[in-house]
Amino acid sequence: MEKRFEITKKVGISGIVGNLFLLMIKAAVGIASKSQAMIADSINSAGDILASLLTFIGNKIASVPGDDDHNFGHGKAEYIFSLFIAISMIIVSIKMIIDAIMKLIHGNEIKFSWWLIIVCIITILVKVSLFIYTKKAYKKYNNILIQSSMEDHRNDCIITTFTLISIILSLKGITWFDSIVGIGISAWICKTGIGIFIESYNILMDVSIDENTKDIILDLVHGYKEIKAVNGISSTPVGYQYIIFLTIAVDGEMTTYESHKLADNLEKNITEIDNIYKAIVHVEPIEK
Repeated sequence: MEKRFEITKKVGISGIVGNLFLLMIKAAVGIASKSQAMIADSINSAGDILASLLTFIGNKIASVPGDDDHNFGHGKAEYIFSLFIAISMIIVSIKMIIDAIMKLIHGNEIKFSWWLIIVCIITILVKVSLFIYTKKAYKKYNNILIQSSMEDHRNDCIITTFTLISIILSLKGITWFDSIVGIGISAWICKTGIGIFIESYNILMDVSIDENTKDIILDLVHGYKEIKAVNGISSTPVGYQYIIFLTIAVDGEMTTYESHKLADNLEKNITEIDNIYKAIVHVEPIEK
């Protein structure tokens, strides 16, 4: 678990450093060339810095172990901060859609500059590198904060690629393409933000464990011949992991020592599953 939090910390720091670098060169070139598109892109990088900062802070809080006030740790902070990132993605995308529509209606004048192309290429290279790094981390640790950063880097790669295309097309006098692409990409970013929002909301509202993990737990239970029946199974999330509450039925003539030993062994087996934080097994006797 410590490795998971450490990797997420590095993802947040790398995002802050990378986006800060892009913010500086985009703002400098955008202001120098008086390009509204590049100035807007620099503002987008400022938003990315905020998202990376939220990833860093959220991960730091989520890594704090359980205490007297929070017995099961602070894992849900991961989803609270991913909720903030999702909301910022949705707000920014809606603003971008409105701006793109207005430019499409009133016309969009793009001032060509080779520096704009250079900055776009640098941005794409930086963002592709950050995307590959965060994707590897997400596949290994399945952290929603890393997922938010990963999708943000991917979105920026696509946005900047189409910005580059629109700058090149402006040489031919084609300026409407930028607005059309802007609307489509902004809608996609909004959809991504809504997806992250729903996932975070479900965890914060104590969504039950998925059916696949539930089946794995039941398979473990059925491996014990002493267990005659499963009278109940429920769960509650604590960050990216779950607490499992399981009620089993055993022979009424089994001793208290034997039934408790059985419950302890089953709890240990269940907690070996990656996304299980703790298992609590209650034993009920049944007559022969």
